[in-house]
Amino acid sequence: MKKSVLVMIGLILGTGTAHAGVCEDTFIKKGSPISGLRFIATTSVANLSPESAIGQLRGIVAGKGYDILADEAADGSMLIEQPMTGKVRAFPIEITAIDENGVGTVRLEAKLRAAMLVKEADAKTELCGILAPLKGGKAGLALAAAGKSAQTAAAAPVRMSALAFSHQLSKDTERNSAAIPMRYKGKKFTIDGTVDYIIKDGAFYRVAYKVPEPWEEAIRLPNTAPFKTNISCLMGKGTAAYTLQLKPGKSLKLTGTFHEFDEFRHTVWLNDCRPER
Repeated sequence: MKKSVLVMIGLILGTGTAHAGVCEDTFIKKGSPISGLRFIATTSVANLSPESAIGQLRGIVAGKGYDILADEAADGSMLIEQPMTGKVRAFPIEITAIDENGVGTVRLEAKLRAAMLVKEADAKTELCGILAPLKGGKAGLALAAAGKSAQTAAAAPVRMSALAFSHQLSKDTERNSAAIPMRYKGKKFTIDGTVDYIIKDGAFYRVAYKVPEPWEEAIRLPNTAPFKTNISCLMGKGTAAYTLQLKPGKSLKLTGTFHEFDEFRHTVWLNDCRPER
């Protein structure tokens, strides 16, 4: 993995850290590229409650493009991910915050997937940079109040083939299907492939992509999920003329927003889909 994997969404270079050097001095690298690398960053700040720490961190990571999967500020817990780009898989960063005798300790653990590579120095710069702006006391509470409702800005559509998108969703389902709605919520995708069928669905038309069954694929990569995930697009307003000219087997490239996922039917729906001209 190139240097940009962990720093692609920017470094947060705060200058007001209460304990300069603590994070860098205690930074830990574990695991291996085969099993999956892990990087752990920790810092301590006086008069920093768990709720204040998580509120501040939400504002920090949302502003830098991380996806926020879970936020339990009162319990000092948050789960974020560096978002997927189409070429780079998402990976989680678990955040925990505790208060011991008036000192708040915050821990970040990045868990890279097997075969993902990044230099230790780059991981240290990124993770310790996230922790650097944390403040205690009234200043921290003010930052937490501003950050607790922060939302990650919508990114550009992720471009993938229908088969690659199906493989990715199937693997995510295999790992933990409960995380999929939070991981994909609000994300836009540009998917290219061929038409399987077109039907009327209420007031809209629905276009399904042709995705081969696992046994129909000419080449199956190792660790691929043993099932496929179907991809279906609810077409947006003003696309009827385009949609009614489609037919099975015709090539298409549509951009839509994640709408719904059914783990039992192995199907994902995108909505407000529109053709890429």
